[in-house]
Amino acid sequence: MKPVLMTRGGWDGHEPVQTGDLVIKTLKEYGVEVECHDSQECLLQPDLKDKYSVIIPVWTMSSLIDGASKNLRDAVFAGVGLAGWHGGMCDAFRTDTDYQFMCGGQWVAHAGGIIDYSVNIISDDPIVAGMKDFDMHSEQYYMHVDPGNEVLATTTIGPKYAPWCAGTVMPVVWKRHWGEGRVFYSSLGHVAADFTPEILHMMARGILWAGREKN
Repeated sequence: MKPVLMTRGGWDGHEPVQTGDLVIKTLKEYGVEVECHDSQECLLQPDLKDKYSVIIPVWTMSSLIDGASKNLRDAVFAGVGLAGWHGGMCDAFRTDTDYQFMCGGQWVAHAGGIIDYSVNIISDDPIVAGMKDFDMHSEQYYMHVDPGNEVLATTTIGPKYAPWCAGTVMPVVWKRHWGEGRVFYSSLGHVAADFTPEILHMMARGILWAGREKN
């Protein structure tokens, strides 16, 4: 497997350095080499599609520098994997709809802020193999999502904070394709403390899936 490229920055409230370091440490346990940059210039490399197996953006909000969006999307379309979590991937670059199309979803709300909610595993996919339903005390993401995603885990929106949405079943973890590339996303991981060992290993398995060369 070629190295994984992580690029991180943006809003500090999502702890891009701390969460990124946890994922890097876990990937190393799987024997994966990670190249990490605290800037976006790495996305301008002309050989992006040839150097890396997966690209991990950790950039809540922010904007992509000139040329980075197209170079990133072209690399994924050509077969590089894309993977990420929470706002670092799917509340990044809010005005870039082409980027959002590639990701398969975009955050729009987390009514109630930090709340108790449940995550339901709905697939026997190897990425979530062995996982049971579990509870979270964190942000419950309400997202606009692509109906073509293959959803692996969901959460149900409760009546307290957005009663008009009560009962909505919201994807939490999904995978999809973008051209020849594989895309993996989990809305878990608001801050480093949310990354339990189980969630970290699920994240690593999703990244490994995204990095496989054949679809």
